[in-house]
Amino acid sequence: MGAKPALSETGDAVPGQWFRVRAPLTRRVRIFLAICSFLLPLAVWSAVSYVPFLWHPDVLISDPGDVDYFLPGMRVTKATFASEIANSKTNHTDPPQGTPCNPVYLPAPGDVLAAFYTSFTTPPQDQDGLWLHQSLWQSIQTIFWGFVVSSIIGVPLGILCGAHSGIARLVEPFVEFFRYLPAPAFGTLAVAVLGIYAGPKIAIIVIGTLFQQILIIANTTRKADFALVEAALTLGTRNLRLLTSVIIPSVLPDLYRDQRILLGWAWTYLIVAELIGATTGISLFITQQSRYQHYANVYAAIAMIGILGLGTDLVLAALGRKLFPWDKAAA
Repeated sequence: MGAKPALSETGDAVPGQWFRVRAPLTRRVRIFLAICSFLLPLAVWSAVSYVPFLWHPDVLISDPGDVDYFLPGMRVTKATFASEIANSKTNHTDPPQGTPCNPVYLPAPGDVLAAFYTSFTTPPQDQDGLWLHQSLWQSIQTIFWGFVVSSIIGVPLGILCGAHSGIARLVEPFVEFFRYLPAPAFGTLAVAVLGIYAGPKIAIIVIGTLFQQILIIANTTRKADFALVEAALTLGTRNLRLLTSVIIPSVLPDLYRDQRILLGWAWTYLIVAELIGATTGISLFITQQSRYQHYANVYAAIAMIGILGLGTDLVLAALGRKLFPWDKAAA
């Protein structure tokens, strides 16, 4: 047997042991590493944004001097700025002034943080436009109904495929074929059949999730404890009762976990789904803000999608621990 991992005075594994294969981690260490997974990318982003000698390929013009096409607040490349400085020296004109900066598409973390507030408090630019919270609510509804429709079809069908070989042979070959077809390719057809509003967007979520869902649920159902199934068969349990009283309860925590993963899968189709037909939801907000080069708002909107998705998953994970307290994998 291998040596036990070294422990600190608090009982936690020491940092050098955290990344060993199968190393047990205390709750405190898991939380610390989870926080670091967000802080490390944020630290890199902050360094690139705020440390002057890191990257900064552009120059933010503060004084255009005698350069007629420069304007205060304009961003130009360092090569263009250097060329105009050289021209100013040659022509004995006032040189432009500026400071190194990042491209407009990479705002600083502070600007994005401020955009979280201003995006919710700034009224829509169009008279008939929606506030950001209204756009978010549209997106949540699209995800909700798309995933509900997918689950109503996919979960029962996946369980049947996992429990019955005949149904699996009948269903899975077509599902295997269809799951390789990109969901956005059905956008035009979805608009032709369902119109330009919510229908085709929900359909894309369903197409993107359903076929993966059937296969994943079927594979999980096949992992039901064979000893339990054999015991139930010995006691005379058959067909529907075997399915509902033995197979499904034995894999229910895993099915619940699969649904959490598949819900995240559905979120990844949100933007492309909302661009089909009449652009709506958070995608409309992102499109409008990028048109005006308000990239801090774009980053804030993208982060909001991640926060909504992660928040939903954390709530479902906590609910899973309450529903299935015996499930060690959920601990």
